[in-house]
Amino acid sequence: MHIPLAKYGLRELIILGIPCIIGIGLSLILFPWIIPVPVCILAFLLNFFRDPERRVPDGRGLIIAPADGMVSHIMPVFEDSYLKCDTIKISIFMSVLNVHVNRIPAHGRVEFIKHTKGKFLDARDDDCFHSNENNVMGLSLTGGHGKIAVKQIAGRIAKRIVCACKVGDVLKQGQRFGMIKFGSRVEVFIPNSIRFEIMVNVGERVTAGKTILGRIYEGE
Repeated sequence: MHIPLAKYGLRELIILGIPCIIGIGLSLILFPWIIPVPVCILAFLLNFFRDPERRVPDGRGLIIAPADGMVSHIMPVFEDSYLKCDTIKISIFMSVLNVHVNRIPAHGRVEFIKHTKGKFLDARDDDCFHSNENNVMGLSLTGGHGKIAVKQIAGRIAKRIVCACKVGDVLKQGQRFGMIKFGSRVEVFIPNSIRFEIMVNVGERVTAGKTILGRIYEGE
């Protein structure tokens, strides 16, 4: 059985996976009763770093989920890093059981990237929005749809944010651009100046690269 794995997790898979495989082999010979321990650890690693293919929905002006997880907040905020205006924020909480590869919510050009060091509060804590280590990416959308921002936020367990793109890159909707390792949150900011129809609700489960968060209407 082929399990597609995220390239961003290769280091962890090697460092932690090889000892698990060795442990399973030794357990079979010496300590059969502890086999479940390395097997469970290896299963967790393979599950966490899985990277399944996704079929991106068709449609103009669509903003799709950048992460797997649950919509925890839909609220008005002032985005002060890139957009510097009033926005609607859609926040997605990822548990350790979710796929953690992040995907681009819409076609666009990367205009801004800012990594900010900070705390590692629980990603379910409202204080994490302002205090935790994070990475903000600003996108100028193709087709005259304006600009949006995407924010990766580290959590209590997550200690590393991967943003595998740079200013000037032109990215396709649904394209992989990074991940946050071991439980975290991803947010999308849409300026109030753009006519945007929200198509998800708080508490709804979403899938990166597939679930439509909303639609931007052209010429508005």
